[in-house]
Amino acid sequence: MIYIRLLISFFYVGLFGIGGGYATLPLIQDQVVTLHQWLSMKEFTDVITISQMTPVPIAINSATFVGIRVAGGLGAVVATLGCILPSCIIVMLVSHFYFKYRNLSLVQGILGGLRPAVVALIASAGISILLLALFNLPAVSLPLPKADIKALALFVGSLAVLRIWKIDPIYVMMGTAVAGIIAYRLL
Repeated sequence: MIYIRLLISFFYVGLFGIGGGYATLPLIQDQVVTLHQWLSMKEFTDVITISQMTPVPIAINSATFVGIRVAGGLGAVVATLGCILPSCIIVMLVSHFYFKYRNLSLVQGILGGLRPAVVALIASAGISILLLALFNLPAVSLPLPKADIKALALFVGSLAVLRIWKIDPIYVMMGTAVAGIIAYRLL
């Protein structure tokens, strides 16, 4: 039964995760944390963090990690398959029709309309993770409690390094991991 729930949940994520990547995070969070309660919000954030540090899209990594956590190795395979199956089917169908009708203004209008929705999904996921990282809040709650100063410093420092000096994000993640170890274990 757990395998069927994993397959259906991640099939849903794969099917409705328009925009991929960060845009799927609210869908994954809804399935994994809210609906099925397979992970706590803190565990979910840890999975997202680990998913960012490994190759392959975030939704697939998340499906694999959640599948292992919930039902072991077979659960990882089932959840990952559920996540990629809709994309495989949709890409084959869409590519056929896109190449046939790509010059129509209707197609261009649809693509133009989807872009703002994808940006909103990415912003929603980013705000959720930011609230958890800085305020230990799983959702928006006003007034905001006192921020974790160490997490805030790591966030601002990482953002500055990425934006001002344009350092490779991999190096920023590794540097922030080391800084996090120092800040949270040694200070």
